[in-house]
Amino acid sequence: MPLDPRAPTRDGLPATLAALEAGVESGLHLGGQLYVSLHGEVVADLAFGESRPGRPMDREDLALWMSSTKPVTAVAVGQLWERGRLGLDDPVAEHLPEFAERGKEGITIRHLLTHTAGIRMLDVGWPRDDGETIVARICAARPEPGWRPGRRAGYHLASSWFVLGELVRRIDGREISRYVRDEIFEPLGMDDCWIGMPEERWRAYGDRVTPMWNTEVSPPESLGWESAARVTRPSPGGNGRGPLHQLGRFYEALLAGGAGERGRILTPQTVEAMTARHRVGMLDRTFRHLLDWGLGFIVNSAHYGAERPPYGYGPHASLRTFGHSGYRSSSAYADPEHGLVVALAVNGTPSDELHAQRFERTTAAIYEDLKLDGSVEELPEASSRVSEASARASAASRKRASRQR
Repeated sequence: MPLDPRAPTRDGLPATLAALEAGVESGLHLGGQLYVSLHGEVVADLAFGESRPGRPMDREDLALWMSSTKPVTAVAVGQLWERGRLGLDDPVAEHLPEFAERGKEGITIRHLLTHTAGIRMLDVGWPRDDGETIVARICAARPEPGWRPGRRAGYHLASSWFVLGELVRRIDGREISRYVRDEIFEPLGMDDCWIGMPEERWRAYGDRVTPMWNTEVSPPESLGWESAARVTRPSPGGNGRGPLHQLGRFYEALLAGGAGERGRILTPQTVEAMTARHRVGMLDRTFRHLLDWGLGFIVNSAHYGAERPPYGYGPHASLRTFGHSGYRSSSAYADPEHGLVVALAVNGTPSDELHAQRFERTTAAIYEDLKLDGSVEELPEASSRVSEASARASAASRKRASRQR
């Protein structure tokens, strides 16, 4: 399926668009959405491929963000910090007393936000169980043996994020799903974005709630992640949904010092604090790579060696780039040195290596197309290769569409 002709895009993204369509052609994903802005000007806002066989992806479809959700929950916590409702170095148990069980009394809110708490490997039971049951399970769990909070690091997939969501509820009174709608999404004009939506909205959106496909197998198999339970029960670190151009507004607001379309979500000082490095040069024991972290944001860590860092932003991003990526499918980030915002999500999950390669190619191509990589002009033979690749991808898309009709 060719790129959506209704969506605004600039002619200067040939390599990027070729990389995305090549991923469709090779079966890495069925389709996806891309949003790019440069100094607040929209460069690309488009959908490509299909959401499911026979249905074109639309730029207003609600893509699954996976762990690209985490910065939204982090900003919710940052707002409460800014308003004096909590301190970053408060013990979690100060606000959630039962969390102190089994030796967790020394874990702070900062430890949760920087993935240094030592409660990584717990099966929280989502979406089978409700939030209250999940939080009780985490509170009753032991920390990892020998883990000194703040002295060791390892990515926490879900556990710490359910605790952060519960802290928001305990301190503010609103469930995390309601809080982020009121305090983040609506002020930024992100009207179709959710971390757990009401069931009636899930039914009303219908096919706009995009499936995710396991593309490690052929033909691809639906993972069922568009089901009611997985869409309506909030996972504060994992089931954000919405059009990618709306997620782009989140990062545009952060680049603007916290100011959005309809209001301000943070002060400039809080944005600076949250996107600065709070965890530096530590080996991430989950990813097995040196990774730097802000408060809920991954700060570009490509300077630690030639090996491709997980959840990275490609070879050309500045070291100040901050954002987050999601399981084999999404990445959203801001590069302050270039004034660049990128939000990308695809609906196929190939192997870790194939996913890393496709996003490395795509993120590199964005910078190269916009001449943000230091290049002056594109070599003729490179331009020819891009055009040929784009033509092949478009021809393959038309052929698949013809078969489906």
